[in-house]
Amino acid sequence: MNKTIIVMPVANEEETMGQIIDEILALPYEDLYLYPVIDSYSKDRTEQIIRSYEGTGRVKCIFYKESRGVISCYFEGYRQALKDGADRVIEMDGGGSHKPSEIHEFIEKLDEGYDCVWGSRFTEGGGMKNDPLYRKILSGGGTILSNLVLGTRLKDMTSGFEAFRREILEQFDFDKFLSTGHMYQTEMRFYCRGFNTVEVPINYTAGKSSLKLRSVTEALSILFKLKKNEKEVWKADQKKKV
Repeated sequence: MNKTIIVMPVANEEETMGQIIDEILALPYEDLYLYPVIDSYSKDRTEQIIRSYEGTGRVKCIFYKESRGVISCYFEGYRQALKDGADRVIEMDGGGSHKPSEIHEFIEKLDEGYDCVWGSRFTEGGGMKNDPLYRKILSGGGTILSNLVLGTRLKDMTSGFEAFRREILEQFDFDKFLSTGHMYQTEMRFYCRGFNTVEVPINYTAGKSSLKLRSVTEALSILFKLKKNEKEVWKADQKKKV
């Protein structure tokens, strides 16, 4: 069996956390585990709810004291998952934007031999719900611009629902990534373009978070630095070995 660990940054999700965990644990995979990553930004009962599930043996709450935001929580989740023997890692949102019922799409593609699986809102069967028009324009326009600048050909360059074989994540020096916010998804897709990758449809439901102008300008700045930074993110002894 392949041990699959879901990495899920969470904060202030007490209203939905229990339901999401229940849905994940109900999926027909005995080798599927959940690692919610939380930090001091979360002020409600989210952590207590997660810890109440640790007795199942399939949920591990990671409190990341040194967190510098959601992307650093992704990376800490990856490190912990690899340390605990994950064969595959799935990254998804913990606020209800991503559907546990779509996890099987990612597992099936990994089973078929793909190295990376990207969730796509813009491929057939995918979609976006409750997102304001400006967010849809930014997501769609960001994909078009990223493909143009980076030479990629994906239909969705900014979705946060994705999966990896262990051997892919082991090659990265996460401290060398440039992105600390929304641009991370694009950065990861660019670095992984040479692997065997595939997009699967996802249906994204927007949450309460807002996208600030500063985030957009930072993303644009990073976009034009990715090609130069690529050589920095690979560990010297493991660069693109699969």
